[in-house]
Amino acid sequence: MAKHGIVLVSHVPEIAEGLTALLKEIAKDVSITFAGGTDEGEIGSSFDKISEAVANNEADEILAFYDLGSAKMTLDMVMELSDKKIHLLDAAMVEGAYTAATLAQGNTSLEDILNQIELLIVK
Repeated sequence: MAKHGIVLVSHVPEIAEGLTALLKEIAKDVSITFAGGTDEGEIGSSFDKISEAVANNEADEILAFYDLGSAKMTLDMVMELSDKKIHLLDAAMVEGAYTAATLAQGNTSLEDILNQIELLIVK
């Protein structure tokens, strides 16, 4: 198992699940978990679902990607309560997560993964 895991958070359950399926094709040894939608399965975010995605991720250090601002705010709250080291990344969700998964699969150092993600962020 790779030492860095990935958590994906989307307002749309199908986006989170679909991106997870894509990443697992290229990063079979990376723990990838997701949270999508509200507790009722509607569009939005859920503290409980995000907390569960973090808790169920096998890695102690996590790279977290999100789609919209309220997902980021909820991830911030989860980070405060989690014992895991979570890196909240502001990169485009699909491109950033794909890059991170590919590099994590190759056991790239955290510093190098974060440097590559930084290159994707439009400033």
